[in-house]
Amino acid sequence: QVQLVESGGGLVQAGGFLRLSCAASGRDFSNYAMNWFRQAPGKEREFVASISWNEITTHYADSVKGRFTISRDNAKNTVSLQMNNLKVEDTAVYYCNGQHYWGQGTQVTVSS
Repeated sequence: QVQLVESGGGLVQAGGFLRLSCAASGRDFSNYAMNWFRQAPGKEREFVASISWNEITTHYADSVKGRFTISRDNAKNTVSLQMNNLKVEDTAVYYCNGQHYWGQGTQVTVSS
């Protein structure tokens, strides 16, 4: 059993930054890729970023490329999402995901 707990969300002005963290408990965290998804009000959940188990490969949604950076620390069982130059359209609940496990989400609100 794996539990994922996100933190770091909040309210920020457009152009600002936030850093989300996801703490994983349970076994084998370092063996699989981790992802961030987000869901805005009235919209479907969408992929944001992913990182391979060994940190070598990352992928980003086109909408966040160049602004967001995903990273992980396997020794600490954490995965992070550095979000810079935030836009109003980044407002959403952000979810950490690994295999079929999901966190409860953390709210990110970007004001104009």
